[in-house]
Amino acid sequence: MTQTAHLWLFFAMVFGIIVLPGLDMAFVMASSLMDGRRSGLSAVAGIVAGGAVHVTLGAIGIGVVLKLFPAAFNAMLMAGALYIAWIGLSLWRGASALGEVGETRSRSLPATFGRALLTCLLNPKAYVFMLAVFPQFLRPEYGPVWLQAVVLGLIIALTQAGVYGALALGAAGARDWLRGHPEGQVKAGQAVGAVLVLGALYTAWGGWRGF
Repeated sequence: MTQTAHLWLFFAMVFGIIVLPGLDMAFVMASSLMDGRRSGLSAVAGIVAGGAVHVTLGAIGIGVVLKLFPAAFNAMLMAGALYIAWIGLSLWRGASALGEVGETRSRSLPATFGRALLTCLLNPKAYVFMLAVFPQFLRPEYGPVWLQAVVLGLIIALTQAGVYGALALGAAGARDWLRGHPEGQVKAGQAVGAVLVLGALYTAWGGWRGF
């Protein structure tokens, strides 16, 4: 396989994983629906930054450490589940408050960025990818491994920005419509919050089985 075909295959795998509904996607959508386009794009930036951290950790072998010490990985899953559940419950309460008082105070963009970054860092799907897929695309015959990791990291970042950015803009457009339909906005916020809580429960179940 040529290096170009190799990179296209990696992109196809990354795209297929990113477009699957997950915690990162739900957080981006929730940020846009509840606080608008700028908040959604700030969440996208946080997710992309988290992806860069994942690539860095994968390149220096942290993934191998987690594989050798499953208890550490399972503990990370449980911590991530608790955090995501907290975000989901916060979204549910925020949506309910919106229905009661008509509006809620938007979070600052740095706060949204930070929460998105932490959401990405605690997302188990990213660690599974780094353990099972990423190392297979680092081939010595294609040049310095560090340079390959940078290129693969850029592919991940650009794909995340494209997919999640489009989602953020779409959700922000839906928010503009929902602002004229407060009941629909409340239901949308509660639905996204419920998705995050369910995702957290599934993650916690997987971590508990590993202990």
